[in-house]
Amino acid sequence: MESLNDFWSTYSTLVFTVGVHGLLALSIWLTLSCGLLSLANAAFMGIGAYVSALLTLQLGWPFPAVLLAGAVVPALVALLIGAPVLRLSGVYLAMATLAFGEVVRITLLNLDITGGPEGLNGIPLATEGWHIAGLLALAIYGLTRLRRSKVGRAFEAIKEDEVAARLMGIDVDRYKLLAFVLGGFIAGVAGALNAHFTFFISPREYGFENAVDILTMTVLGGTSGLVGPLIGATTLTLLPEVLRFLHDFRSLVNGAVLVLVVLFLPKGIWEPRRIKAWWQGRKGGKA
Repeated sequence: MESLNDFWSTYSTLVFTVGVHGLLALSIWLTLSCGLLSLANAAFMGIGAYVSALLTLQLGWPFPAVLLAGAVVPALVALLIGAPVLRLSGVYLAMATLAFGEVVRITLLNLDITGGPEGLNGIPLATEGWHIAGLLALAIYGLTRLRRSKVGRAFEAIKEDEVAARLMGIDVDRYKLLAFVLGGFIAGVAGALNAHFTFFISPREYGFENAVDILTMTVLGGTSGLVGPLIGATTLTLLPEVLRFLHDFRSLVNGAVLVLVVLFLPKGIWEPRRIKAWWQGRKGGKA
């Protein structure tokens, strides 16, 4: 029991981070499942983090209320910017959402209420392990049901061929906006959880690098299902810790591992068809 307590006191923040990154990876998987290459999720995370932290520090709201507000506000922002931004596609959409992220970061840098470049200190440590585990499980359950529903099938049709989806009578713009808003909601939850277990947040945590990291988690794990993003988030979070013994060479080896995965597993670590083929070949070999 003592060894378990020592482990938790040392690695609890890392475990929390894995859960939060899992939510972020699922948030961008949701937009990718509808064919949207959006890099706005880091900004939505930042909005959720700051809204929840300010409501806690300035108004003393209870944790469940700030958690809900941290999710709803980014979703409303996504609803407002979604209509004009989602007219774009591909790399143009990525550039537009990346620009939106920079607008959010610079705004946070220049507002007095957000602490400017120094960020916000002294955020109460309200997030507990069961909060993250419960919300992650709820997100997985909800997205699993969504994927098997009429909405999920519409997302898949839009991803495969947007023109054909329109000809089939699918309201492409409405479904794209729905995916964008839901992605913002989940990213906002992740931001609110993160703000209340790190004690401190600053604008630099929600810039370009974070946006790319979130996308990398999902692509690395694989976008064929919900398992892939979770594997990618866990891998990218734990890899720097596993390679800590390499000291100054840790970043180099970390990058090399990612490059090798992309080269040899272009569809991500978790690709059900490849795994099924490997398993059948293994069973056939034994026979």
